[in-house]
Amino acid sequence: MNRVLAAAAVAIGLLASPAQAEIRIAHVYGKTGALEAYARQSHEGLLLGLEYATGGTMEIGGEKIVVIEKDTQLKPDVGRAVLAEVYGDDDALLAVGDVSSGVALAMLPVAEEHGRILIVEPAVADSITGADRNRFIFRTGRNSSQDAIANAVALGGEGVRIATLAQDYAFGRDGVAAFREALADTGAKIVHEEYVPQDTTDFTAAAERIFNAMKDAGGDRKLLYIIWAGANNPMGRINAMNPGRFGIRIASGGNILSALAAYKELPGMEGATYYYYEIPQNPANKWLVKTHQERFGAPPDFFTAGGMAAGIAIVEAIRKAGSTDTEALIAAMEGMEWETPKGKMIFRPEDHQALQEMYHFRIKVDPAVAWGIPELVRVIGIDEMKVPVRD
Repeated sequence: MNRVLAAAAVAIGLLASPAQAEIRIAHVYGKTGALEAYARQSHEGLLLGLEYATGGTMEIGGEKIVVIEKDTQLKPDVGRAVLAEVYGDDDALLAVGDVSSGVALAMLPVAEEHGRILIVEPAVADSITGADRNRFIFRTGRNSSQDAIANAVALGGEGVRIATLAQDYAFGRDGVAAFREALADTGAKIVHEEYVPQDTTDFTAAAERIFNAMKDAGGDRKLLYIIWAGANNPMGRINAMNPGRFGIRIASGGNILSALAAYKELPGMEGATYYYYEIPQNPANKWLVKTHQERFGAPPDFFTAGGMAAGIAIVEAIRKAGSTDTEALIAAMEGMEWETPKGKMIFRPEDHQALQEMYHFRIKVDPAVAWGIPELVRVIGIDEMKVPVRD
């Protein structure tokens, strides 16, 4: 009789504490503002990931998944407040967010204060899983170092001279710092760094400073590497200023489909990308591409894949832990491997950063396609990505 009662207790407590009648997940993200397109993709991906991982039931062990949405408005103080609200008032098991690195950094201490997990997706700044991290933070999105290392592999080499243009906040500055570090062993050199406000629309002065720094930089190949998030991408405007007259070619990483429209003016441009829907060949991505096309009449975008990776990670973590207890989830997630639209991801135990492959691309132009197509040159595997642990 005692054994029967013990077994029943274990079965009842496997996934939920007595106070947790459902699995409440919060998506805390910038639904409004300059990164609205990123936010929409991330949310659609998160829901698709939960659906895919649960086989369409949206349940784990009979417990219904409830997704709570909160808008950070891309404001750090709002992000802090709404994250505290979902942990406290809404009793969310864990949260996912934000699209902005600045907002995500502001939210990190709130997760620690409440002792609840925050899965950062898709904010990129290294410091999120670096100097500012705490043990409750996991990230499914790539970080600046992963972007930088992949682009250094794609663009670096002896005789390459590079100028950078980035937004003047955590995303841009962390991105350039990581890129500079990643280039160190390639023989390439950064000869000029340019930072501009996030809302810049006139890039004339910045471009002129770059051209002046680069025209006498020497080397066999000159590149202007652009790191940009959100609206007002300077690529088209600077390309219209004819950097080619100084022997300068524009380079950049991947982006959302609407931004890739500007890449049509740059056939042959190379870089590295986190995701393009035609590149990964695996069951999760095939399901994502097919399902997204059927429901939204378009292929999945850059941040849809990341949101889906986060959704799958949540389900896999709860199943692996056999519990919704935070400490059990942390133990299950450290070192956890799971399959995503990008293939395998691994939460590195040391800093909870998701290790993942990246893709070296070359832009192909097809008149029938509205954007420049990032055609795969080669997969940059997890083993090639020597991503630093930045404590």
